[in-house]
Amino acid sequence: MAAVTFDLLCITVGLAFTGSTFQLDCLRLQADGMKTSSQASEPKIVLVVDDQEQNLQIVASVLSKSGHDVILASSGEQAFEQLAARAPDLILLDVLMPGMNGLDVCRKIKADERWEELPVIFLSAADNKNLIVEALECGGVDYVTKPFNRAELLTRVRTHLALKQARDELRMLAKDKDELLGILTHDLQNNLTGTRLNAELLRVSGSPQKREACIGNIIQATDSLIAFVMEFHANQSADRFQIEPFDLDLNDLLEDALSRHEAAAGQKRISIQFERSEKVVMAWADRRRLAQVLDNLITNALKFSPEGRTIVLEAGNGPEGWAHFSVQDQGPGFSAEDKKNLFHRYGRLSAKPTGSEISIGLGLSIVKRLVEGMKGRIVLDSEAGKGAAFTVWVPQAQLARQGITP
Repeated sequence: MAAVTFDLLCITVGLAFTGSTFQLDCLRLQADGMKTSSQASEPKIVLVVDDQEQNLQIVASVLSKSGHDVILASSGEQAFEQLAARAPDLILLDVLMPGMNGLDVCRKIKADERWEELPVIFLSAADNKNLIVEALECGGVDYVTKPFNRAELLTRVRTHLALKQARDELRMLAKDKDELLGILTHDLQNNLTGTRLNAELLRVSGSPQKREACIGNIIQATDSLIAFVMEFHANQSADRFQIEPFDLDLNDLLEDALSRHEAAAGQKRISIQFERSEKVVMAWADRRRLAQVLDNLITNALKFSPEGRTIVLEAGNGPEGWAHFSVQDQGPGFSAEDKKNLFHRYGRLSAKPTGSEISIGLGLSIVKRLVEGMKGRIVLDSEAGKGAAFTVWVPQAQLARQGITP
């Protein structure tokens, strides 16, 4: 099993409702490759721990030639320094080392919630059966004896990396399912119940004013349901997007976005300010995808900003190798707890829309995946009650065309 293919995020929801209630009729989780085209090509990080320098170099050479990103540690103590600095996807661990031996290192890793899910493959010259059993019992997922066969080692590494990815995706799926069910049983039930009640009132009411109010309530409820479906579909599409990067002027991108959102801003008496940078800001990115990111950020800023506030758009170069743009608002900002759930799918934040907008917590999740798919990153600067500034960094065009990544 050198690779594991999962089709796990096609969620089909059938809704059946009778009277003023609705029930979830069907929730089907089916495989649908959760890896994006960009994620599939990202090198996996392997931490190799061995007290023999020669062994480290041999293993590192084998893994590097197969496209893995390798971190080296010559002792148990150094392994934990490396873990704290950069979490790997898998650990290759020697058993017999001076000081903290491999078994003790593994036990300590498995006792720490930050690393307990990391697969540990023991790689050792010791082939004592009792020692192998002890290594597996203390948390190892596999045991390879030295001298190792190159093809066998790579196959085992690929297998356990694939299994880890499958476990991570299943864990995320379970969380998504729970959060989605929470939305279905709360928000959608409220909208459907409200729609039915207003329809009943509309049927018996003789007052034009009351009938108009009922019609308005029905329209608002159905708009909320449509918004949910559209965001849900966008979320599914974000799992399978393709990136086609070209030279892109971020000033032009912001200017186009400003024209698209001015009308919506005017309805809430919100001002969107943008002043072109004096210097050209050329990025290497997919124009359509980056416009999606920007639209999401501006829409959120409008959604959560009170009337009469200001949103500021800026673009610029730097630091070296990067181009960036930012969206700053004067909304409620984000609490420390909000920041933990900021990019989770279906995650709910403490702030509420200031108008009648619907928010199901998908926008920022999609934004993060799109930005990372373009080899970029997104950063939030915010305090509760003091607004928020999202900055998106993408590679500069000139360096990216030369194959240089920041």
